[in-house]
Amino acid sequence: MNGLELQAALHAGRCVYGTCAISTSPTWPAMVAASGADFVFVDTEHAPIQRDQLAWICRSYTALDVAPVVRIPEPDPYRACMVLDAGAAGVIVPYVESLAQVRDLRGAVRFRPLKGQRLQRVLDGTEQLDADTAAYLAERNAGRLMIVNIESTPALEILDEIAAAPGLDAFLVGPHDLSISLGVPEQYGHPRFNEAISTIIRTARAHNLGVGIHFSDGIERELGWLAEGANFIVHSSDRALVRDALRADFARLREAAGAASPGAASPGAASPGGEAPGGEPDTI
Repeated sequence: MNGLELQAALHAGRCVYGTCAISTSPTWPAMVAASGADFVFVDTEHAPIQRDQLAWICRSYTALDVAPVVRIPEPDPYRACMVLDAGAAGVIVPYVESLAQVRDLRGAVRFRPLKGQRLQRVLDGTEQLDADTAAYLAERNAGRLMIVNIESTPALEILDEIAAAPGLDAFLVGPHDLSISLGVPEQYGHPRFNEAISTIIRTARAHNLGVGIHFSDGIERELGWLAEGANFIVHSSDRALVRDALRADFARLREAAGAASPGAASPGAASPGGEAPGGEPDTI
């Protein structure tokens, strides 16, 4: 999919499928494209991806007809412009908690390269663009997605207002941060967490927005959210998929080796909670 196709599908409620890919290997985009992914979620908030690396990553996925959507490290419209200049099909903004943040994101995504005082007057409604400029900006920025992370209780408190903000394409839930903000850290089966997820999905769909949850610990919860109406399916991540495949294969090999050599130790066992020892959660 390209950005226009992805945008149209999200608003229409059609399901689109992708994964989080943070590898900077030049062979990675072709592998992800071969999986049948519609889009790829490139995370520069938690992964050390440099600006030049991001540019070739975005352009490689675009050439393979996989729309790259990039999460920036903070709700900063200038960072949003940077990833769009790098070739991103859209921007994901973390920890959005105010309408002002959504408005500034709209300025970066929908009106780029207009900046400064004139942009602020357009955004606050005190100035109207002339027809030529409005048409130019609409054509230049067509198919650029603006997606906000919903991952805190302050965001939930104004969720309907955020959903109604002009120019928004989708919500992406950050379940790890949201569970902590709700006071039920990593308790993804807790009623409080489940109620919040249901509210987010229901609100997004009521406003014809796409909605998804980035979750890296198994597919069963994703299937449940899909049944509730989620349609922006961000399945796992390259890091988690490789980790889980190696973990399963090593367990089988160690089991076989243990059967051949009674009493043999099994080093490197995983810690509880879906993490490798000393690791950090893959559900972000």
